[in-house]
Parts: sequence; C-alpha cells; structure tokens
Amino acid sequence: MITIGVDAHKGVHVALALDEAGQELGHWQGLNNAAGWQAISQWAASLGSPRQWGIEGAWGYGRNLAQHLVAAGETVYEVNPRWTAMGRRRARKPGKTDRLDARAVALLVRQEASALPRVHAEDDTAVLDLLTREREAAIAESIRLRNQIHALLLQTDPEYRAYLPTLKSQAALDVLESYTAPGSNPLHTQRAAAIRRLTQRLRLALSQAEELAREIRDLARNRFSPLTNLCGINLITAGTLAGILGPGDRFATDAQLAAYAGVAPLEASSAGLVRHRLNRGGNRRLNAVLYRIVLTQAHHLPAAKTYIDRRLTEGKTRREAHRALRRFVIRAIWRLWQECRPAQTAASTEMAA
Repeated sequence: MITIGVDAHKGVHVALALDEAGQELGHWQGLNNAAGWQAISQWAASLGSPRQWGIEGAWGYGRNLAQHLVAAGETVYEVNPRWTAMGRRRARKPGKTDRLDARAVALLVRQEASALPRVHAEDDTAVLDLLTREREAAIAESIRLRNQIHALLLQTDPEYRAYLPTLKSQAALDVLESYTAPGSNPLHTQRAAAIRRLTQRLRLALSQAEELAREIRDLARNRFSPLTNLCGINLITAGTLAGILGPGDRFATDAQLAAYAGVAPLEASSAGLVRHRLNRGGNRRLNAVLYRIVLTQAHHLPAAKTYIDRRLTEGKTRREAHRALRRFVIRAIWRLWQECRPAQTAASTEMAA
C-alpha cells in the first residue's frame, strides 16, 4: 500500500509518498488549481497502486483536491492539523517545512488509517454546512451591530432605555431607522446618522439570517428529520449537525464521533493508576452544539434531569455532570444519524447524476 500525505495551502500543495515499509518514494509540489490536481494525480499513478491519501485540511484549502481524488476513485482521509503538529514535536528532527508536514500526514495515515475520518463526495450536507455557517455569521454580525448601536445610544442619550427597552424587536428597528438625536450638537447629529446606517445593516443581517433559516429547515426536513427526535434538536440544529458530520460514512462507531467532538475523555494512566482527563480538542463547533443540546435537556427532559441529579449525588460538579451527559447525547445522535443514511445516500446519487 502506497501512502501519500498532502500538506495543503491556499496557493501550493506539497505531497510526499511512502511505501509499506515507511520509506520515501518521492515528493511533489504544485499549484492549487485544476491543472495541479491533475498533475498530482498523474504523479501518484506513476508510483503504483494501491494508494491511500491523507490531506491536512481536506475540508479547507485541500477541499478541491480531495474531491478531485474521490471522484477519481481514490481513498482519501481527513487529517487534523493538530495531529501532525503532535507528530512533529515527537520527531527526531522537530523542524517544520511543507515537506516534513506532508511526511507527518503520510505517517499518520499509514499508522492509523482505520481510525481516521474518510472523505466522501460532497452531497447536500455540504450545502447545509455552507448555509448554517453563513447564518451563524449573519447572527454574529447582528450581535456586533446591536452592540455598536447600544454604545452610540449611550453616548447620545443615556436614558434611551426609557422609551427603547430592547433593540431586538421590529418596532425598535423602525424607531432606530428614523432616530434623531436630542439637541443640535454636531457630534450627536453624526452619531444619530451612524445609528440609522447601522440599523439598516442590522435589518439586512436579520433578514438574511431568517431567509437562510427557512432554507436550512426545508433541506433538513427532507433529509435529516430523524435527528429532531432527540430533545434539544430542532430543524436548524439538525441542519447544523448534518453539515458538520458531512457526507458518507465518516464515523464507523459512536466512539469515533465522540472523539471527533471532543467529548470522549482521554486516558492518562500511569504506574497502575487509571485516570482520565478532559479532552480539550475535537471539533469545537460540534462541541458547542452538544453543549446547547445538553442545556436544553437539563431543563426540559426528565431523564436528563434524573441523570444529572444522580451524578451530583456522586460528588460530581454540575459541569462534570453535563460533560458526562454529552457522551450519551453524541451516542444518541450517532444512532439517529444512521437512520438518515439511506436518504443521504440517495441524495448523493442524485447529485452525482
């Protein structure tokens, strides 16, 4: 088996190939464009077969190359940059070059391919990932704009909350779009003009977030509604999860998904003493979604309340109880995700056709 590691960058990709014994067969460097993807495919074919690939940033700068290789029938694995960074620190020569990074990727795939997420052809989960990320950005922009408006209002009229208690309603936006500052101070006049402009941008961000939410709900309802059977998951959250979990069967077990989410404790045993420590790695976006689900269940699901109370009586803190509950939640999500797989496979076939 030939193993090829790719260090992906915005403009240039660097690849290095290893044989079954871990000896270097050759390396390649080229541009991150269609001609470069074709060139690296031809270079790999000249090395022989079978082949397996590892791409650092398979859903980032290396996304187009990964999809090109998958379409050509190659086996491609996603490699987290944190893993190769740890490999560099343990190396005999802990330097950093693109070629060394590509070698670290290849070594990781050669040793742990069965445990790595495999890259599959993009399907409607890629669409949901795009839409949910854009919606999250629009919501973050609306929060930033509200904070700016709030700061300007405090400088212009510190008692504005008496007639404008919230900045979240449509009525408040209507008032702010025609806002005039008290008095005729030139600075206050310009601040009022800035408030009106910011409000227009705020209304646009909120409108786009709502439009994106409708698209996400429609797409998630068609393909991923089984996820909503779990307390704390609505169609927006289901769409977010589908976008993060991605196409194909990336996770063979719920344990792999738990490790990917950073909710599986890491063993830190020594001298016969078995201990575990908190995993601060994993996909932080997925971890945040799980955190919100657990908070919802802790307030509304009797079984979750009972579990948390039992953990508290065992001496755990509430935070530790929530962390333990996250492991059960990710297992339930993985099971529901298997119910979504037939519809997802059908959708992938439709997109490929």
